[in-house]
Amino acid sequence: MINLTTPISDADLDNLNVGQQITISGTIYTGRDAALPQLVELIENNEVPFDLKGSAIMHTAFSDAGIAPTTSNKEEIESTIPCLSKNGVKIHIGKGMLSDETAKHLDENNSIFVITPPVAALLTSKVLKKECVLFEHEGMEAMFRLNVDRIPGIVAIHKGEKI
Repeated sequence: MINLTTPISDADLDNLNVGQQITISGTIYTGRDAALPQLVELIENNEVPFDLKGSAIMHTAFSDAGIAPTTSNKEEIESTIPCLSKNGVKIHIGKGMLSDETAKHLDENNSIFVITPPVAALLTSKVLKKECVLFEHEGMEAMFRLNVDRIPGIVAIHKGEKI
């Protein structure tokens, strides 16, 4: 098990391989269908109020009921991955198979895709603190900043390889 802590550097990813089990601690952001396209717009307008360099984004909504990954290959989510990776997001956390084109963009930006178990109780127990940081009007699909301790996952896409 490889333990990673945000912010993630290129060097942190150098020795990872597809299929390896990891944990992620530190700050992660949440986002899904409603939030991620709006985040891309903020990036394009240089209006993101926090630094994405070395960040991790979990493709999920957040509510008091907890978190669990959503399907990352939804058009509204997968289409944002190239821009987010290019602008510093190192880890995308979700579920589902991504296209070869998305895998290529991840490789070009030395970013990875991690799948995590869709077990809301387990993942929610790893959240130490939560704060809404963008798009509050979207309700549970707003972007949240979470302080987490050892979110488990498996490297599913890295260096152009897919699990």
